[in-house]
Amino acid sequence: MKWDVFNICLFLLSLCNAVRYEPNWKSIDSRPLPSWYDQGKIGIFIHWGVFSVPSFSTEWFWWQWKGSPPVPGVEAFMKDNYKPGFTYADFAPEFTAEFYNPNEWAELFNASGAQYVVLTTKHHEGFCNWHTNYSWNWNSMSTGPNRDLVGDLADAIRKYTDMRFGVYHSLFEWFNPLYLQDQANNYQTQKFVESKTLPELYELVNTYKPDLIWSDGDWMVSSDYWNATQFLAWLYNDSPVKDYIIVNDRWGNDSRCKHGGFLDCSDSFDPGTLQKRKWENCMHLDKYSWGYRRNMKIDDVLSMVDLLSEMMETISCGGNILINIGPTKSGEIIPVFQERLRSMGDWLKVNGEAIYGSVPWSHQNDTVTRGIWYTSKKGPEGRIVYASISSWPEKDQLFLGAPKPTASTKVTLLGYPQQFEFKPGPSGGITLSIPVISIFDMPCQWVWIFKMEGLKN
Repeated sequence: MKWDVFNICLFLLSLCNAVRYEPNWKSIDSRPLPSWYDQGKIGIFIHWGVFSVPSFSTEWFWWQWKGSPPVPGVEAFMKDNYKPGFTYADFAPEFTAEFYNPNEWAELFNASGAQYVVLTTKHHEGFCNWHTNYSWNWNSMSTGPNRDLVGDLADAIRKYTDMRFGVYHSLFEWFNPLYLQDQANNYQTQKFVESKTLPELYELVNTYKPDLIWSDGDWMVSSDYWNATQFLAWLYNDSPVKDYIIVNDRWGNDSRCKHGGFLDCSDSFDPGTLQKRKWENCMHLDKYSWGYRRNMKIDDVLSMVDLLSEMMETISCGGNILINIGPTKSGEIIPVFQERLRSMGDWLKVNGEAIYGSVPWSHQNDTVTRGIWYTSKKGPEGRIVYASISSWPEKDQLFLGAPKPTASTKVTLLGYPQQFEFKPGPSGGITLSIPVISIFDMPCQWVWIFKMEGLKN
């Protein structure tokens, strides 16, 4: 055999393909994270289901109404607005999705600058947003929309964008009799897992070939009950998505923030410091709910400054940010959510080079001036460092304590053509001279990013 470059590549590829992951956490955790996830940084989360019909309180509406203890405000809402005997299942026919246009959704998400989308396929209420063989009459093909909501969006994302498509799936269901029976048996039986959870997961993977599985509903019991490592070993070894699939850490109360792919740890996880493993901040534009709320006020929605500041803090510390919206029961994304996503996309057109493909710097935030977060990237002549500021300097100077300038240092503002003058700080750091910039020349309205090349550090 002639060992030319081609044959060497084939040999190395065969070695990679020979890797088999065992159904235990040590082996599962050894799998390298496919690079597309860390490079992309920003995703869109979509919470949509039967809970979008009452669109009151949160996506936990059913549990807040019928769980233990019930939430008084939700009980009162049902008593005041619905006839006696009304059940949660009666909401399903009203989940109509008549204005659901997945092509428009795909265009909006693409315009936002996000690199991946994660759709709720099934929340804890158990309603499946796809044509499933494992949830008779409690799915979007059998009642309500009478269409495959998951498949329609997956097709649109892949046809009209270069974004990755992911699926959220809840392992458990609040009131499923099979789950409640396993729970009553102290999880010594697995009827729910064997007949519902795992078949759904295999079906989602084989049917839609997602790029990401965002698991949830794990906290009641360990990953052994869910047969999580067995499923993940199949996913990494033999599934049709084995080469590029990403998963999170919510596979049991023993795995969260410890095992799996990237770490979610908790909702809105934002540690503010660099983490040892890849992590994600899943957060919502509506401060009080993941699902759509009809009584949401404008002040309940994150401002662009808040959203972009949280994005920069997250990415500076090595995380991805997954930004949630909740569509209406009709399939509409309300204008304020559209405005936030399109504004984010306009901002990223100016500042995206500090985001996509970036890595954490030696400092995550500044050592002196508050509210400044750093990212970095390898440039043609050395390391490039980006510093984000959430408020424009009131004076004509800005001091950064972390950077160490040299004679060849160059400082610019992303989206602005002129270089900024600077001088070394008296005891380290760098002092930028901030000129008067016309509103017509200001590159963006919120959160500005300085680009520094040729630093000593």
